[in-house]
Amino acid sequence: MLGGGDADGTGRVLTGTDAAVDGALAALYDRHPDDHGHDRTSTGTGTGTGRSRTAGLGASVPSVVRWLGDIRAYFPAPVVQVMQRDAIDRLGLATLLLEPEMLAAVEPDVHLVGTLLSLRDAMPETTRETARAVVRKVADDLERRLAARTRATLTGALDRSARTSRPRHRDIDWDRTIRANLKNHLPEHRTVVPERLVGHARAARGVRKEVVLCVDQSGSMAASVVHAAVFAAVLASLRTIATRLVVFDTAVADLTDRLDDPVDVLFGTRLGGGTDIDRALAHCQAGITRPADTVVVLISDLYEGGARDGLTKRVAAMKASGTQVVVLLALSDEGTPAYDRDRAAALAALGVPAFACTPDLFPEIMAAALEERPLPIPAD
Repeated sequence: MLGGGDADGTGRVLTGTDAAVDGALAALYDRHPDDHGHDRTSTGTGTGTGRSRTAGLGASVPSVVRWLGDIRAYFPAPVVQVMQRDAIDRLGLATLLLEPEMLAAVEPDVHLVGTLLSLRDAMPETTRETARAVVRKVADDLERRLAARTRATLTGALDRSARTSRPRHRDIDWDRTIRANLKNHLPEHRTVVPERLVGHARAARGVRKEVVLCVDQSGSMAASVVHAAVFAAVLASLRTIATRLVVFDTAVADLTDRLDDPVDVLFGTRLGGGTDIDRALAHCQAGITRPADTVVVLISDLYEGGARDGLTKRVAAMKASGTQVVVLLALSDEGTPAYDRDRAAALAALGVPAFACTPDLFPEIMAAALEERPLPIPAD
């Protein structure tokens, strides 16, 4: 509609920066069927009329790096990330990400990390350090955005769950005790009668809750894997929560020993492959020693490649033992993905609703689970 070729029908020719912006967009989004009916991108770089204005990216690293520099100059970061994702999907540029100069030019984001992790086995040694730097930047950015709020929310939840009305003297929370007894204020005596004491149980000094994150690492769950790795590292930093991280496809990998570094966690995943949710939950269940104090968070789209009824039976058994189970169809900003609706309905019948969760909502979900109160499930 805005462009300068005959096919646009505007009668206007773009010049200067407008022509350059149009060329950057055309390189990715102007595609024409060839004489054999296949979809192709023109390899021309001009900004003239008709097809000749289409500036294809080709398969050369220098041309793609130049294009990446152009779009970063013309568009804000969120738009650049969308265009990068489209370039990888539409033009098959994933293999070019194995080149260090290509990686150095991209705008890092969660989706790019997912692509890099899926290419990990094909990555040459010369690219690995650059790839780790890209993953590190994304993980650090997410942790800066999410860590403080997560720690504050969960610490508050744990404090509330640990309160007792019969504390020992050294465990009395005087501020909350005074607030709870203001109705008993005796002005004439300038005192408050502490009818009810509020304090922390002695167990507050040690681990009070156990959290197990069980994460589906099939290709469609890439963004969820990235966010789960960051949250697992944050949870592991809280001394009152014992955190485990288990990732799975048809095999199960326990990455708990890597939780001090989300990047090590992510490079320990293996995106793609089949799915055996029941097997993964069986592994998680076997390590639970305090069922009543444990929350298991399953992050999966519920497409099961294992035993057909194993998942619901396993969840029912875990709930019967006192373990709280939370099922997230996704942990990302992308909304609800495609998922197995029959299994979701079966879980809901057990009192375990399955829903998508954004990273910003995750701390509130976990706080509610730790306090054993209803989850703040999104209305949509």
